[in-house]
Amino acid sequence: MNNSSKFNFLILILLTITSCSKSKNINVSNSEEVESKIDSIISLLTLEEKVDLCHAQSKFSTRGVARLGIPEIWMSDGPHGVRAEVSWDAWDYAGWTNDSITAFPALSCLASTFNPKLAEEYGFSLGEEARYRKKDILLGPGVNIYRTPMNGRNFEYMGEDPFLASTMVVPYIKGVQKNGVAACVKHFALNNQEQWREKINVEVSDRALYEIYLPAFKAAVTEANTWALMGAYNKFRGQYTTHHELLTKKILKGDWKYDGVVVSDWSSTHNTDEAAYNGLDLEMGTGTDGLGSNTNDYYSQYYLANPFLEKLKSGEIPEAIVNDKVRRILRLMYRTTMSKNRPFGRINTKEHHTVARKIATEGIVLLKNKNNFFPIEDKQGLTIAVIGENATRSMTAGGGSSELKPKFETSPLKGLKERYKNATIVHSIGYGSGPSTYDKVLPSPYNSDSLRAEAIKVAKTADIVLFVGGLTKSHLQDSEGNLDREQFDLPFGQVELLNDIKALNKKIGFILVSGNAVEMPWLDSVDGLLQTWYLGSMAGHAIADVISGDVNPSGKLPFSFPKKLKDNGAVSFGPESYPGIDLALNESDTTLNLESNPPVTPTQEYKEGILVGYRWHDTKNIEPQFAFGYGLSYSNFELSDITVNNNKDSFTVSCNVENKGDVNGGEVVQVYIGKSNSKVERAIKELKGFSKIYLNKGEKQSVSITIDKADLAFYDESISDWNLEKGDYEIYVGNASNNISKKLSVTIH
Repeated sequence: MNNSSKFNFLILILLTITSCSKSKNINVSNSEEVESKIDSIISLLTLEEKVDLCHAQSKFSTRGVARLGIPEIWMSDGPHGVRAEVSWDAWDYAGWTNDSITAFPALSCLASTFNPKLAEEYGFSLGEEARYRKKDILLGPGVNIYRTPMNGRNFEYMGEDPFLASTMVVPYIKGVQKNGVAACVKHFALNNQEQWREKINVEVSDRALYEIYLPAFKAAVTEANTWALMGAYNKFRGQYTTHHELLTKKILKGDWKYDGVVVSDWSSTHNTDEAAYNGLDLEMGTGTDGLGSNTNDYYSQYYLANPFLEKLKSGEIPEAIVNDKVRRILRLMYRTTMSKNRPFGRINTKEHHTVARKIATEGIVLLKNKNNFFPIEDKQGLTIAVIGENATRSMTAGGGSSELKPKFETSPLKGLKERYKNATIVHSIGYGSGPSTYDKVLPSPYNSDSLRAEAIKVAKTADIVLFVGGLTKSHLQDSEGNLDREQFDLPFGQVELLNDIKALNKKIGFILVSGNAVEMPWLDSVDGLLQTWYLGSMAGHAIADVISGDVNPSGKLPFSFPKKLKDNGAVSFGPESYPGIDLALNESDTTLNLESNPPVTPTQEYKEGILVGYRWHDTKNIEPQFAFGYGLSYSNFELSDITVNNNKDSFTVSCNVENKGDVNGGEVVQVYIGKSNSKVERAIKELKGFSKIYLNKGEKQSVSITIDKADLAFYDESISDWNLEKGDYEIYVGNASNNISKKLSVTIH
């Protein structure tokens, strides 16, 4: 190191030490002191070093600047737990023996808790594990809207309602970032399917964009101050969203004044000029094969690597462009890896397991309970037949980038056996799936006839059958990939097996393991139905907690369950709306959505507009199988004395909630707002407030929910801005979108 390099290195060390010693919290986004230090560092960097900071050096890391002591940045999937270490240049796992973690429930489960406090505990616990693993950016959470039940990645997201997703994502992000680890909210934006995700072009109205698909991202930026945000694969109005002039440059970094880093999804970058000018800061995964066989240094060929450097050197792109990216990257470092206030982190602690179990139990949704089938008492002489491969299958493995390597995973069967000490638990696989890779499903190793015969034999002699079925985190089911779900009904012959069992045993409870809605022609054949999601390390314990009655279920559905796939708004308009068509094909060919013959330039139009999920069902009067916000309890709750107090800038809805049953439990009061006689199309009602309350048996408490009047504005395309319409509004108060206890009105002058 020459004298000049030594001097610069010492300067950087002094700047960092000084900034840390003068402030107890240097993670303040508008800290003038930190910005001054960043200015000083930028002045020391060469153009080559600036560019090096803007792209990957491995699968999950970016370069630092060794001569100045600027560290690398290390990232990891994912939203439900810190992914196992992968190789430097390949997707193969590195084979570490110390990278096992706590697997937390999927975000669909977190959303179903309707509990923002739990979201903060979730984020903080996950952030602790990421910090322990020395990660600077955690690639999550995901807040893409549940538009259709066919999207294989819905289990990673927070449901169909933008208000619910916004409310839950903010504390999650804050929890993660308390550990000096950046949350990276994804995928910005309109990544609402896996089918052809890398080339689909989305056409959607401005109103639907602003009212449905952007609010959770906006809340992540403006309320949670997320330090990182990930672009998406798809196009929007012909331009790739990772470096999009409207989405990334104008809305995100302009209107929302985002001061963090925009990270590409792996291989979602397509153009040097657009990446440079439209707001991409860190390019990851381009090429995805790491060091290519035909290139000595593959990473230097990224769009924001040598091609970017050459355009900067020639003056074609001004240096101010790269300086802005470097400023954001250094700001991220001061918040994470260059912060001296970071805690050390913890992993696989009892506290983390407790949080995971609590989220899982609060997220489980009781959908049906005929004749009080649940809870099931543990008593001598009772035989419970547990039927189904999902009773023992690992649900932390698979699913794409969210797959995990937990220290342990308690299966539903194990959880039930450990909880039920008096009753007899017997198990039969019943049905079998084939192993799955990222892009294919292999044949099942089981003989389906033999499995069915054995399951029927076991079920016939049992007092109660618990059928553990649903989906798996596999290709063509709940999984990341280039294709969505293949079918809306249950796979692997589960329905046929269930019908055979019903002929011999009438007492059946269905334990539905999935991250998506499924078709339920078999619903009348079961007495009880629990939606249990993918629950992570504590799955079996949480399921047993609810089945036994140790925990009274309080989960509410974060998305609608349509009876038929065609009842879904996006699907109802045909392939032009979902999954898309190739506009270059003849009309007679537009329905050919085959894996063997995918469209070259698929385009889709969100023809349902703002009427997503329950908005569609309510407004079009299409009865769902189960409604958004729906969820039963082992107790009974009554909402009474519902009133509204109209203030200047807000109004407050108040009511009494009484637990009239014999079991302590939780209820979610939900407030929806609608406006009849509006000058624009509106949904009948939209969720604008909720509150979860816990009551002992016989207890009564009051609940108040305040709603800002500004939040009732619609996005007015005629003025390209929000517009609060005057007049009368309807207030719907209940415990599900289709179960309203009282309707009130309020006037906005």
